[in-house]
Amino acid sequence: MAIELVCPAGSLPALKTAVDAGADCVYVGLRDATNARNFTGLNFDDRALADGVAYAHARGAKVLLALNTYPRSDNWARWTAAVDTAAERGIDAVILADPGLMRYALRTHPSLRRHLSVQGSATSYEAINFYHEQFGIQRAVLPRVLSLAQVEQVIAHTPVEIELFGFGGLCVMVEGRCALSAYATGESPNCNGACSPGKYVRWEQTAAGMEARVNGILIDRFAADERAGYPTLCKGRFAVGSETYYAIEEPTSLNTLELLPEIARMGVAAIKIEGRQRSPAYVGQVTRVWRQAIDRVAHEGDRFRPDAAWLRELARVSEGQSQTLGAYHRPWK
Repeated sequence: MAIELVCPAGSLPALKTAVDAGADCVYVGLRDATNARNFTGLNFDDRALADGVAYAHARGAKVLLALNTYPRSDNWARWTAAVDTAAERGIDAVILADPGLMRYALRTHPSLRRHLSVQGSATSYEAINFYHEQFGIQRAVLPRVLSLAQVEQVIAHTPVEIELFGFGGLCVMVEGRCALSAYATGESPNCNGACSPGKYVRWEQTAAGMEARVNGILIDRFAADERAGYPTLCKGRFAVGSETYYAIEEPTSLNTLELLPEIARMGVAAIKIEGRQRSPAYVGQVTRVWRQAIDRVAHEGDRFRPDAAWLRELARVSEGQSQTLGAYHRPWK
């Protein structure tokens, strides 16, 4: 089975760009707290969703709807309405984290395909099989904390398709359980869909440099020659003792292009590109590279080597100044 390429779209132009560049699937979110990229100016209203589904389906691509935050008792109806919208609009699968919402989708729209979100934090085949048996989950997106040997063990012991992140920003938190942004702002990203929501972010040019704050907390200070990133607590620079540095996590991008032959060999169903908050230009560049790479590895197998031009192209759109294989490659294990 060929690896599917699953690409991000935070807008209708990004969706069209991804489809035109060769994405097999595009994942999107609604313009509210039901998705984990609930930033101002992003995501889809009902008309854009309908247009996006029609555009993708006409070109043989699938649309996946991320409903991957956690509802509460006082707003449950918004999340169930989002599942209903997915079924009505012909969405190919919903990406879910909350077990209650999985149960609702299974009972109300049994023919609607269900994927387990990375926000569900399922890192073992036992957990994935539980979601499969109880809620009919057909694909699981693994958190970015497993080595490839561990991924292979999961695949060997579950009937559920496995989707891996292949490129994009990393999260140092246990996905689905982050508390740092909630600590700083009082709003949980797991329930409200945004880490460092825009309304709490402030930029100020000072004599010391461009300062970025979240709810008044100084997260970073950038010199004139530095590329300023969006301020999140886990990727800020902090004074610790006599040093100021990235004390929790240094901004870097996951790039697993060189691992593609091994990923294909072990039976990974899909490669996911992170970045619904990124521009259509980013989506187009990354999708084109990964489309070529996946097609080539299908023909070359273990003889595959990434083109230098591909690596340069990806480096230009990476978060931070470096790239990493993340937890997938642990030579000491």
